[in-house]
Amino acid sequence: MRSIKTTEELVNILEKEGELIRVKDPIDVHYEITEITDRMCKTKDPKALLFTNVKGYNIPVLTNAFGSYKRLKIIFGYENLEDIGWKLYKVLRPEIPNTFLEKLKKLPELKKLNDALPKVESKNPYKTFSESVFDIPVLKCWPKDGGRYITLPQVITKDPESGIRNVGMYRIQLLEEKKVALHWQIHKDGNSHFHKAKRLGKKLPVAIVIGADPVCTYSASAPLPPEVDEYLFVGMVRENPLELVKGKTVDIEYPKYADFVIEGYVDPEEPLIDEGPFGDHTGFYTPVDKYPAMHITAILSKDNPIYISTIVGPPPQEDKYLGYATERIFLPLIKFNLPEVVDYHLPASGVFHNFCFVSIKKRYPGHAFKVAYALLGLGLMSLEKYIVVFDEWVNVHDIEEVLWIWGNNTDPSRDIIITKGPIDVLDHSTNEVGFGGKIIIDATKKLKEEGYTRVWPEVAKTDDETKRKVDSIWQNISRFLS
Repeated sequence: MRSIKTTEELVNILEKEGELIRVKDPIDVHYEITEITDRMCKTKDPKALLFTNVKGYNIPVLTNAFGSYKRLKIIFGYENLEDIGWKLYKVLRPEIPNTFLEKLKKLPELKKLNDALPKVESKNPYKTFSESVFDIPVLKCWPKDGGRYITLPQVITKDPESGIRNVGMYRIQLLEEKKVALHWQIHKDGNSHFHKAKRLGKKLPVAIVIGADPVCTYSASAPLPPEVDEYLFVGMVRENPLELVKGKTVDIEYPKYADFVIEGYVDPEEPLIDEGPFGDHTGFYTPVDKYPAMHITAILSKDNPIYISTIVGPPPQEDKYLGYATERIFLPLIKFNLPEVVDYHLPASGVFHNFCFVSIKKRYPGHAFKVAYALLGLGLMSLEKYIVVFDEWVNVHDIEEVLWIWGNNTDPSRDIIITKGPIDVLDHSTNEVGFGGKIIIDATKKLKEEGYTRVWPEVAKTDDETKRKVDSIWQNISRFLS
């Protein structure tokens, strides 16, 4: 299994694969990198971009690194991302061996898990980079943003009670040379650690990591269960342990091969500060709100660092592919909890938490509603606003097929349930922040037990014999198609 330890190594691999463009023109961190990246994300073949001539900085800026299906395969090293999910499944739901022979057969799997555990090294190789966070080429993305934002960080905290590490991804607003704002929302583990520290009357150490193995960056965004350490997940993907080092001013371990590390702490006794506005992945500005400030105790870097960033805004953007990775990786875990699920899709145009299309093997009346309610009970799936359930043969990734079946198979007076629940705090449509309405739609074939009294029609399609006869003719015709 190939490992990509550094951002520099990632750049070299992507360039060799024809997946990266170097932009040598003078470019500004204010708006210009965003505009170019936004245009690239909306092309048919979006490339990664390395800006090598950033005004006022001698540090390159990398954007859109995850922004294509091909690059996801390069970065993760898997042709099928669901294979990662099955690895995760085995860790979370191990089969308990009953006999001595079964126990022996389990030993290789246990060894693989042990070999994936992060390894902490004694020597920290990072050097002091600067006394000001503004010396990093952090972008100001949109004209009405409240400032410059780090958008692709790994924010590391530890549970003040258990000491268990969490790696999250929260936008970070630069405020002063040694002060930033942490936008960890109410549903995030960093927020939970903050409130535990406040209850205990303790300061909360924080490390912000930028760069390293790109799977480290992805892991910070992944909705992993609390019992799975993000850096263990990286080791499972790579089939090699991730090398960590101890912080210089904080009791936190972080990857050995990052580009930048910002160490510091949050004091829960301090009043929250204004953070925002920010043009977010919903495509709209989120307003100013109150979040904690982080006081910086060290700004570290490797030699010749590269600053990796992502642009969020009106879709499609790079997060389309990060969301796709999450969708595929976590399908096996959804199938474990709900064996009747065939597939699901969180379309990027629905910014991942607005629409969920799911296909199921329907067996009984109300089955579609049962699955939808169960999905709303699975972690961050609880934030979905619209869940539409289809029969197993429907391709939920094909929006044309989805709309065709949705429109034809549903009677709004019968097949829709409106309920309420938690909503993403970035959603501006609800009256209350983080709480609002949800709609569940049953677009499956209806059963007589569900009140359907007519004969359900068959889909009009050609028989198999005709298809076989036409195949050779179609081959000749298709040669003329572009």
